[in-house]
Amino acid sequence: MIVVGGEALVDLVPSPSGESTVEGLPALLPRLGGGPYNVAVALGRLGSRVSFLSRVSTDFFGDALVGRLSESKVDTSLLARGAEPTTLAVVGLAEDGSARYSFHVEGTADRLVGDPGPLPAEVRAVSLGTLGMVLEPGASAYEAVLRREAGLGRFTMLDPNIRSALITDPDAYRERFLSWLPHVGLLKLSVEDAAWLADAEDPWPAIREWVAKGPAGVVLTLGGEGLAVLTGRGGLVRVPAHRVEVVDTIGAGDTVHAAVLGWLDRNDALSMESVRELPDESWRSALEFAARAAAITCSRAGAEPPWADELN
Repeated sequence: MIVVGGEALVDLVPSPSGESTVEGLPALLPRLGGGPYNVAVALGRLGSRVSFLSRVSTDFFGDALVGRLSESKVDTSLLARGAEPTTLAVVGLAEDGSARYSFHVEGTADRLVGDPGPLPAEVRAVSLGTLGMVLEPGASAYEAVLRREAGLGRFTMLDPNIRSALITDPDAYRERFLSWLPHVGLLKLSVEDAAWLADAEDPWPAIREWVAKGPAGVVLTLGGEGLAVLTGRGGLVRVPAHRVEVVDTIGAGDTVHAAVLGWLDRNDALSMESVRELPDESWRSALEFAARAAAITCSRAGAEPPWADELN
């Protein structure tokens, strides 16, 4: 089983019909999301055994979030519920479908997640990231999970998925990120996030340094240019993006994260040793699978990852 830890929230997305309010503001529709939540949903839909570790509100949005997990074949035995409200993310879309976010996070349920202690013996991998690794006190709980479970020999995957508006001390966060790397099996980043973390226009020298600090590889999303992986052996494998009519890019990177992790799961490669020694052709297969999955997500409104039969 794979455990995914992090926030579940509601994206308020502009109506695809282009409707406006009386004041001229775009009409907003609620979409269920959150980076780790999207990863868990995508893994479940792609056929991996997956459990979601988080704290979700008992409000109307929280009920909908839990319902969608169940519909997507995600185990909820590690999920706590609380009376605090659900986190909201207001989404603005550019002409190319790319998204920018503003967040409403004070006093919300997912920030109060607790460390559940050592995970069940059947857990093979742990995936973490996004706001879960930023907003306290939950961030410290997830960090404890990362360090402990990596120390127990479980494979770990991390996507920082930077939301810079919520990072009050960038330098401190960058230092904290570096402290995680010895405990990370596979790092997933957008090239924009890599540049922010490296605090450099060209992030590639830093990415190579990050691999040397522990991860068995770094998977990078390159927007319309496709996907790449810098392997633990120092090689670089790239695949092009699959061309689709883009509705929006919400959840595309999360789908890549899930698809790569699911591919490793199906190919019995959920270990540092297996990932570090994965041949280039296997990486190409994994990235092509992830690119196809992400393209389907981009062709739909909101974070709506594909089911396995849509990729067959």
